[in-house]
Parts: sequence; structure tokens; C-alpha cells
Amino acid sequence: MALASPLNSAAGSRLARLKAQARKPGEASFFFYDAHFKNDAVKILPGEYFVDDEDILVMTTLGSCIAACLWDRNAHVGGMNHFMLPDGAGNGLDSGRYGSYAMEVLINELMKRGATRSTLEAKVFGGGQVIAGMNTMNVGQRNTEFVLDYLKTERIPVVSKDVMDVYPRKVCFLPHCGKAMVKRLSPTNAEALVAQDRAAAQKPVPPSSGAGSVDLF
Repeated sequence: MALASPLNSAAGSRLARLKAQARKPGEASFFFYDAHFKNDAVKILPGEYFVDDEDILVMTTLGSCIAACLWDRNAHVGGMNHFMLPDGAGNGLDSGRYGSYAMEVLINELMKRGATRSTLEAKVFGGGQVIAGMNTMNVGQRNTEFVLDYLKTERIPVVSKDVMDVYPRKVCFLPHCGKAMVKRLSPTNAEALVAQDRAAAQKPVPPSSGAGSVDLF
């Protein structure tokens, strides 16, 4: 019988530890091993967030939604959220779908892990118009304008961004070092994201109340 290598054993034990930990409402919980990057990973679904001080791969896929990646350059802790609309009357698990709540939760969770608001920096992704003929809703544009205005108000500098246009995006973020990677996906091959964005568009949108680089993969 083949023996597991120490590296694989260590990776397996970290995944087992992450899966066994209790999770807060809205905290991402889908953990897996990513064979492409050869690293432990967690997938963030719409309305979720994840914060850590290790370089686990934090991943999500975006259409008109926004993912904000925040990182503290001194504490080396970071996190990502994924919201669908700028603002709204969400409650419970639904609240994380709205930017105003999602940003507040992400910042608060980072500070609980040792981050300081004055040393946070942001990378912002998403806001694409992936549904043809839906430009009158401006969901992606509204989301983008909201998150950039929010970060400006909070005095958190945006060191890089890849937003709007017509592309869905896959985003990967490493919380300890603050590295972010983005891949633009074909706008003609995004059925799941289109369905997700149609659901978001059908909801009423009330009025909105070193590690700077981004790698392509």
C-alpha cells in the first residue's frame, strides 16, 4: 500500500481541520484541494465571505456581482466577499447578498483577526454586464460604483481592480500575502452566472445609501 507523502498529509490535515471548524452565518464552507494551483481552497458563493491569515486559495466566480478582496499589509490577514446588489432589506443569511452588509461584515471579521482599518487595502473584481439586453438594469455598474464609493468613504485604498465590461470572471485570492489572480471567462459560456444575475436583476435595487498587482491565469 502506498504511503501518503508528508506534504499531502499536511494538506489533508489542514482541509480536515477547516471542514471540522464551526462556521458563522454567511461564512464560506466549501473546502477542497485545487489540483491546478496545488493548494487547499475554499469556494465563496453569492452572499458569503471568508477571512484567514494563511494562504489558502479563496475563489469565486462573478458576473454582475462584486468580490472585494481586503488585505492588511501589516497583519498579513485578508478576506473576500461576494455580493449581488448594492443595498437592500436582507435579513439573516440573505443579508450577505447586499454590498452594504457584506462590506461591513468583511471589515469587522478582518479586525477580529488583527487587521487595522488604516492599513487595509482593496482589490475589486466583477460588475460585468453578462446578460445581453439587460444594460437598463445597470446591476454591474451599480455594484461597481457602490463598492468604489464605499471604499473611498472608508478611506481604504483600491490598489487594483478589474471591473465592468462584458466578461464573467474567476477570482483567486491568497489572504496571507494579499496576492490576487483573475481570469476573464467567455461571455458566451456562462449559463450559471447568467441565471444568477437574472435572479439578482429581478430584485428591486433601492438607492445606495506590494500586493497591488493582479495576475492573470
